Amino acid sequence: MKQEQIDRINALYRKSQAEGLTEAEKEEQAMLRKAYVADVKRNLVAQLNNIDMQNPDGTVTNLGEEYGNKKKLS
Repeated sequence: MKQEQIDRINALYRKSQAEGLTEAEKEEQAMLRKAYVADVKRNLVAQLNNIDMQNPDGTVTNLGEEYGNKKKLS
């Protein structure tokens, strides 16, 4: 997410606290927040997929390869 988008999220928040938002601004704020949360989740998954763990027997396991690509059970 670009810094301009983060600045816009913050500006909309400050405006909502001070005077309120129009419907168009509320929609823009919701869209920007969803994009921000999606970026945070994507970055977290990427970080977790790059973790290597050394096992007691000395082997190294990449947790992303072992657990990262599994589908969630519903």
